[in-house]
Amino acid sequence: MDGFSYFNIFETKGIEYLAIIAFLALLIPFWVVLNKQVKITKQIQNALGILSANILRIPQGLFYSKNHTWIHLEKSGVANLGLDDLLQHLTGEVKFSNLINPGEIINKGDLLAKIEHNSKLLKIFSPISGKILKTNSMLNKSPEMLNEDPYGKGWIYKIKPSNWIAETNSCFFAEDATNWATKELEKVKDFLIVSMGKHSHEPSIITLQDGGELRNNTLSELPNEVWQDFQKEFLNHT
Repeated sequence: MDGFSYFNIFETKGIEYLAIIAFLALLIPFWVVLNKQVKITKQIQNALGILSANILRIPQGLFYSKNHTWIHLEKSGVANLGLDDLLQHLTGEVKFSNLINPGEIINKGDLLAKIEHNSKLLKIFSPISGKILKTNSMLNKSPEMLNEDPYGKGWIYKIKPSNWIAETNSCFFAEDATNWATKELEKVKDFLIVSMGKHSHEPSIITLQDGGELRNNTLSELPNEVWQDFQKEFLNHT
């Protein structure tokens, strides 16, 4: 009849079905890749959650080195040395090994101690030069003091400094120390994304939401390769 046109509905539906099949064929490999990325993202986000700048203990009156050691000069001229709160929050409970004995002379940058967790270790270098007067032998029996009281009972060495003014010039003090610690926390977050992506067998495209926070003892759950990267990035500079 005039004014009407006819078409085969099965032919048009067939085209739609082919389009759907083609779409699914493209979607499946994309979903596989995306799922692998999500697994890595979950690893990162699982490590990001609790530790934030407002819970870090950064006592005033101490000098903080770039390698996350602190030093405090007593009225007697003796300097106490220990590990800062951010480092102990990241590592969790560790085994501690003194490497220097009382009476020995050290230079800035010398290896002082090692901290270890499940065969993964970090090296601690001295931020100052001087003579070792005393080591905290209690840390060998009670290493948890490093975590529970890092600026008190958790001290590592007592040192008679030989070049205090010049060598503490590069340290952070007072408000500068607080600002530095806050920036270091953000730097650690970025570091984890890069390092975990580099050492994962999965694709390394990782996203992190703004405002993500680190969980306590983050490093304790990560592989040795990440610890090695952390050493180079955060602890080798005094």
